[in-house]
Amino acid sequence: MPIAEALRATLLELTAIPSPIGEEEAICNVVEARLVASLGREAVARFQHSLVVRPLVKAGVPRIGLVGHLDTVRTEHDGPARIEGDKLCGAGAADMKAGLAVMIELVERLDLEALPADLTLIFYEREEGPFAENLLGPILAAPEFAHLHDLDLAVCLEPSSNELQLGCVGSVHTTLRFHGRTAHSARPWQGENAILKATRTLSLLAAREPHDVVLDGHHFREVVSPTMATGGRQKNVVPDVFEVNVNYRFAPGRTPEDAVADIEGMVGDDAEVIPTDLSPAGRPHANHPLVTHLAGCGVHGVKTKQAWTDVARFDAMDVPGVNFGPGTQTQAHQKNEWTELPLVYEAYEILLRFLTTLPATTD
Repeated sequence: MPIAEALRATLLELTAIPSPIGEEEAICNVVEARLVASLGREAVARFQHSLVVRPLVKAGVPRIGLVGHLDTVRTEHDGPARIEGDKLCGAGAADMKAGLAVMIELVERLDLEALPADLTLIFYEREEGPFAENLLGPILAAPEFAHLHDLDLAVCLEPSSNELQLGCVGSVHTTLRFHGRTAHSARPWQGENAILKATRTLSLLAAREPHDVVLDGHHFREVVSPTMATGGRQKNVVPDVFEVNVNYRFAPGRTPEDAVADIEGMVGDDAEVIPTDLSPAGRPHANHPLVTHLAGCGVHGVKTKQAWTDVARFDAMDVPGVNFGPGTQTQAHQKNEWTELPLVYEAYEILLRFLTTLPATTD
């Protein structure tokens, strides 16, 4: 089957399987059965509803990981998965089942004996949720997958419209809990309004300018944003509790704990600061030879990743990671999500060129 036709069929099959976060079993079963049939049982290891695929252990060649998550966000769609012209429509078409289709077709079609790489594929669950619930973390910590710490490069096939996107900003979510005292709203002086206690902090957030950090020639922009607010008991009661979620996106070189300390310093005694989701940043590795090799294989430019991805997990264990994927970036998490099929065909060719022209290593 021609590769374009095969990629369309695989992506359509994957997109037709619902896999919202926490419901990845069905798609994992399908991918597992297919790869066991094509590569053999020994090549495919299952970890809950995730897979680690290493078809051939080789020495003296770069160790490359292709990484993709099986889950999608819960979005609305007006019809079933389908192809409309040069677009494939369906949940996860862009984020990131287009990348999964490329991974599957590559590993099934490559001459693995002749390939100048030791190739590992990771298909994992629960990426679209809190950092602590993402299954890539336990996979990387599992003794049976210790070889993942020896990867020379991890390519996360997040939707990037075939741009090579380097590094990622870290992300911290904190709940700011402002305390007051209830009173009847006709006599507010008898209480303390928790919402009004937040005005100083909210004014500081409004006035805070983005901060640019440059690493390896790449700009990361640090920003702090209030994103959700809850509080109040009823319309005629002065509220005694008001909570604001604050999301801090910070550059590589700082830790989540640094970001929390920065928020605590800004808030002072006005509120409790309760960290709820701490995700580290990832360095760009712009000058790593495997990164520059991939950059020369036909990607649509090289940019900074102004978002969080799992390249940070690899960076934390000193494995360079990059973001490169065929999904149409602007369609991620959208209602009636779609991806452009020509990008999928092109990503396959770029990664094929990258993997088949890798330089040898000395170990």
